[in-house]
Amino acid sequence: MKKAKIALRASGIARMERNWGVLLALPAMLGFLLFSLGPIVASLFFSLTGWEIGGAANFIGIDNYKEIFTADPLFRKSAFVTTYYAIGSVPLVLLLAFVVAMLLNQKVKGLSWFRTIYYLPVVVPSVASSMLWLWLYNPDFGLFNLVLRQLGLPISMWLFDEATVVPSIIIMSAWGIGNGMIIFLAGLKGIPTHLYEAVEVDGGNAWSKLFHVTLPMMTPTIFFNLIMSLIGAFQVFNQAYIMTEGGPNNSSLFYVYYLYRSVFMETRIGYASALAWILFLVVMVLTFIVFKSSRKWVYYEGDQR
Repeated sequence: MKKAKIALRASGIARMERNWGVLLALPAMLGFLLFSLGPIVASLFFSLTGWEIGGAANFIGIDNYKEIFTADPLFRKSAFVTTYYAIGSVPLVLLLAFVVAMLLNQKVKGLSWFRTIYYLPVVVPSVASSMLWLWLYNPDFGLFNLVLRQLGLPISMWLFDEATVVPSIIIMSAWGIGNGMIIFLAGLKGIPTHLYEAVEVDGGNAWSKLFHVTLPMMTPTIFFNLIMSLIGAFQVFNQAYIMTEGGPNNSSLFYVYYLYRSVFMETRIGYASALAWILFLVVMVLTFIVFKSSRKWVYYEGDQR
């Protein structure tokens, strides 16, 4: 009888703890359902309608997708521009973040100040940083052209030329290496020192340490930063919205900015929802490809390959 009472009491306590757990988690679950999952499902439905602001959401099937792929030159233009930016910015950001992290991993005086300086651009509001870069890129009195004039080199129109606007924004992406740098730095701190000591015993130099210890041990971190940088590159928006408005001649019409224009300028909610789902599927496929390829180049501690 005593054991039965103890078991019953334990069961009641477990039930109460479970109920309290569900109750405390309920706000987060409701928030996810109402503000994340709900809008996602709704956008899928809207993408199959011809809904415009102020009108009715009439079901039109896949007509939006047909128009996007067959009759919308701006879709192809924005897809090309965004891909161009991603191909240029992702390797640049990863390389610079890794190099800076390597430098900040050294034992030098004032290291905390250097880390703060390199991370500071990340906390600067994007509007403020965009205005700063607008001044740097100004073809008349910008700092970059001033330096080129002093060196006797031809100046550039930077953001105001179709050929140079995307490369200029790619260069600007190096301004935001702080997040990747911090993650790389954390990964470098986790590499066991005895591995470097083993290379020294075998007569290896700094390059041997880099290629045989640092890079293999950092592949999980590189993999994570690659995924995050890739997703972020395909969602670039602020530069076009603040600095170029998609110009000149739609040469910086990034995909998300085109999506924004479809909603807030053309008021085509259904069409913009279709654009959003195409972007989601593209990013998902690219992420899947990177995950599949990671089996060949990402090495984890204790991996037997």
